Amino acid sequence: MRLKPEDHKRIHAAVEAAEAKTSGEIVCVLAPKSSDYGEVPLAWATGAALVAPAAAVLLGLRPPLPEALTGGWTAAHGGVGAALQGALVAYVVIQAALFVLVAFAASIPGVHRLLTPRALKRYRVHRRASQFFAAQGLHLTEHRTGVLIYASAAEHLAVVIADEGVAAKVGPEAWTGVVQALIAGMKAGDPGAGFAGAIERAGAILGQHCPRRPEDHNELPDSVIELNG
Repeated sequence: MRLKPEDHKRIHAAVEAAEAKTSGEIVCVLAPKSSDYGEVPLAWATGAALVAPAAAVLLGLRPPLPEALTGGWTAAHGGVGAALQGALVAYVVIQAALFVLVAFAASIPGVHRLLTPRALKRYRVHRRASQFFAAQGLHLTEHRTGVLIYASAAEHLAVVIADEGVAAKVGPEAWTGVVQALIAGMKAGDPGAGFAGAIERAGAILGQHCPRRPEDHNELPDSVIELNG
């Protein structure tokens, strides 16, 4: 999902209008994704390779045992040791094949997305937003009133992070409507409207709890930041 030039203008205007009534500083970010989740295919493949054989045994599946273990006739030069070695090799080959197959399947973008736990996505999105908050200096405003509105397209998740000057007055639940407005625009295929609605709601909250002071000045850019990766 990408922003159009008119979306950038709309978001910029919305931030200007919101900040005209508050000492808060609003920064908006749209990221294509917040993580590669490279460990997900490996985790599923490892789990499948380890669990599937045990599950098969619990379900009653029994591979045929070598004759050396069942009392049947066998060549004198092979014996039980050779039979066990052959069974072990077969088991390892099957396990390795299962690992490769599941890892490949789980690497397909659509499958990868479905197999990535929602909790992991939330954690990575919040972590990336927090890293961006610090990297962009939102915690360095004069009255610690920076607010980040962050959306991650691949995960379909959004988060609001407020600096301590705002968080001391506004609880986390107050930002629910801001996130909902942003997500509604994203779902409708209109990210510009989503950000504009979120900014308007955030501005109303900030205007109530952090009203504008006569000495306030714009400390952070009003333009939305669109990340490439």
